[in-house]
Amino acid sequence: MADLFLLIGNKKYSSWSLRPWLVLKQTGRPFEEQLVALDQPDTRANILKYSPSGKVPFLRHGKVEVWESLAICEYLAEAFPEAQLWPKDVAARAHARAVSNEMHAGFNDLRRYLPMDVSRDLKAESRAEHVQAEISRVQLLWIDCRRRHGAKGPFLFGRFSIADGMFAPVATRFWTYGVKLEPMTAEYVTTIMRLPAMGEWIEAARQEPWVITYPDPTRS
Repeated sequence: MADLFLLIGNKKYSSWSLRPWLVLKQTGRPFEEQLVALDQPDTRANILKYSPSGKVPFLRHGKVEVWESLAICEYLAEAFPEAQLWPKDVAARAHARAVSNEMHAGFNDLRRYLPMDVSRDLKAESRAEHVQAEISRVQLLWIDCRRRHGAKGPFLFGRFSIADGMFAPVATRFWTYGVKLEPMTAEYVTTIMRLPAMGEWIEAARQEPWVITYPDPTRS
């Protein structure tokens, strides 16, 4: 039995679960995974069996327990330094933390109008026009990271980092809803979507029986 355990929500919809799951995958460490279906009558009770916050994700590593996506990612960076989950360079690492925290704390309209759903093609009902300012901000962040730090690889800071994990659900949104992007940012979305771990996540999501119908904010 693996000493790493990660509690997650539906792979179709749970962007906060995807972030630490993807980062944990990049460490190469085996881990036990438990999924709790969201938006069900017993969801909170099932989560509370593991996580004191009553929310996913939740990580247990031996005696260490961590909840909240970015906190889990930070712990993984400390627990597995060989994975180099933050850039080595101090300035690049500060930049990576800044963009990761901006993603963590903001972009509420992006979440509202373009909810994550990796199981469907929703290009025909794209609502990008309602959240264009936030889409533009994401693109500016990505382009700046790639131009300043991306010379050594296809990710935001060259090699995969926690910043990529934090923005991976945004990449899936742009892909699902067919958002028109600048060439450099479109290339980055392709990089994320071609990760073997992303392919594994999406394939599992498509097998899930649960369906959550989000209200259309453009009709409210």
